[in-house]
Amino acid sequence: KDRNCLLSLKMDGLTVLLTYENGELIQAESRGNGEEGELITHNAKVFENIPLKIDYKGRLEIEGEAIITYDSFEEINSKLSEDTKYKNPRNLVSGSVRQLDSSITAQRNVRFYAFSLVSAENTEFENSRKEQFRFLQKQGFDVVEYYEVNSANLIEMVDLFADKIKTFDIPSDGLVMIFDDIAYGQ
Repeated sequence: KDRNCLLSLKMDGLTVLLTYENGELIQAESRGNGEEGELITHNAKVFENIPLKIDYKGRLEIEGEAIITYDSFEEINSKLSEDTKYKNPRNLVSGSVRQLDSSITAQRNVRFYAFSLVSAENTEFENSRKEQFRFLQKQGFDVVEYYEVNSANLIEMVDLFADKIKTFDIPSDGLVMIFDDIAYGQ
């Protein structure tokens, strides 16, 4: 059976898990070493596009990528001495979210793009990742740019991303394809 999938860019930044309760951001953590994350809540609150309050009142956990665009990376690096310049936007965003002083993070134009709804209490998404993305957008989150694909248009959509990546301002290091059907994907 030909199943619909969602194809998106794999952003090259820092994975962040956001937790909301009663409509408020209560915690943000980085992936850390893969076993234990690092709390970065004070800095996530100053990301350009993370809503601090949302309409949804249950417990909500979202994974996404914290990124700094190439334009912001070039601008920030141009103000640094040669020996303190960052090698790439991923290193800059990683250093930015680990700052003790969140006013420094606020100046770095860090953005968050949701790529996975981990959990949402008492909410049904019709077994669809696309419906999860729509829900997140309604809550005020930016989600990864994605396209629905199947065997008929997969090559065309991969080519579209291959062209787009040449001028895309968001660092990316590949593509991600997930089944829209959550149960089947698991």
